[in-house]
Amino acid sequence: MTELFTHNTAITGGADPLLSVRNVSNSYISRSFGLFGKKEIKPVLDNVNLDIAEGEIFGLSGESGCGKSTLARCILGLIDYEGEIFWSGQKGPQQGGQKQEQRPPALVQMVFQDPGASLSPSKKIGWLLEEPLVIHKRAPEERSRKVDEMLVRVGLDPSYKTRRVGELSGGQKQRVCIGRSLILEPKLLIADEAISALDVSVGAQILNLFRELHESLGLAILFISHNMDAAEYLCDRIAVMKNGKFNPFSNK
Repeated sequence: MTELFTHNTAITGGADPLLSVRNVSNSYISRSFGLFGKKEIKPVLDNVNLDIAEGEIFGLSGESGCGKSTLARCILGLIDYEGEIFWSGQKGPQQGGQKQEQRPPALVQMVFQDPGASLSPSKKIGWLLEEPLVIHKRAPEERSRKVDEMLVRVGLDPSYKTRRVGELSGGQKQRVCIGRSLILEPKLLIADEAISALDVSVGAQILNLFRELHESLGLAILFISHNMDAAEYLCDRIAVMKNGKFNPFSNK
């Protein structure tokens, strides 16, 4: 049964949570129209606190523009933020410009909303899955084996290596995106509106795939979606965000 999120986010027990977000805030500067337009600071996140345990599926819901994706980018270290983010008790990078080795790929990867926009149409599926392994200097034999294994794991088969993105359905493209995100064996997968561009039946299949991957790999998932039914089906806990803050959620 899904546990409803409250402001007390701490994971009890001896071990540190996999991810710990502490008092994270973020804002951006907008400028009104005109040559002498005034700058205005607009807050996006307001002192967000969040713990995710190893192997947990945590749901994050809320209306468009509430700060869900901004929080995900802070966790990934892609943008600057105020506050602190810890990985298994170790402080993560605070500046988006810090070097990639300070954001190890084994920790976290992301699946985006539009699978077609996430994949180069000029490349074959095998190349797309193998590229992260090439970048991280894995041996050719290991790369070939892991690509074949990953295709099977996400519900495709090795024959898809020779296909191009344009030959795949939306659900197949998202499976490739998920496989590409998992190829470096991260501990946390962030799924940002990963089913919103798919029809209902295909989206249900992707939800079941996330559940299978969670069970077989012990994978922690941060599932970001405005679809509360999907979040309640998949997640152990759910948070609802509004105006950059978490709000208590009730299913009454």
